[in-house]
Amino acid sequence: MSKYKDEYIKYRIKKCEEAMSDALLLLEDGRWNAAINRLYYAFFYLISALLLKNNIEAKTHTGVKHQFNLHFVKKGIVATDHGRLFSDLFDSRQKGDYGDLYDFDEEAVKSLIIPLQKFISEIKNLIGL
Repeated sequence: MSKYKDEYIKYRIKKCEEAMSDALLLLEDGRWNAAINRLYYAFFYLISALLLKNNIEAKTHTGVKHQFNLHFVKKGIVATDHGRLFSDLFDSRQKGDYGDLYDFDEEAVKSLIIPLQKFISEIKNLIGL
């Protein structure tokens, strides 16, 4: 994997940007649960790139969340509120994708955009982009 590590990191960042773009389109259409899904995946792809950049393995979504909290949040490299935002999005995606009769509303979803954009910028800096 090391031969292709940089390309894979760039691919994950591209996926992050695509998921964020998708989320913004879904917001315009009022599709709140689908927007939450794409916001979560924007986070997930970006954090996966950060872990890879730092040679940290995670094989599952829960593993990515755990490794991110362990190596970046608990060490103070990333703000605690960003770790909490990822955990909240993780839970929200589960509810939105798998929970029966659970729907997000416009305010809940739109309130995530600015913090997520700030987080993306911060993590890109950590990756060196």
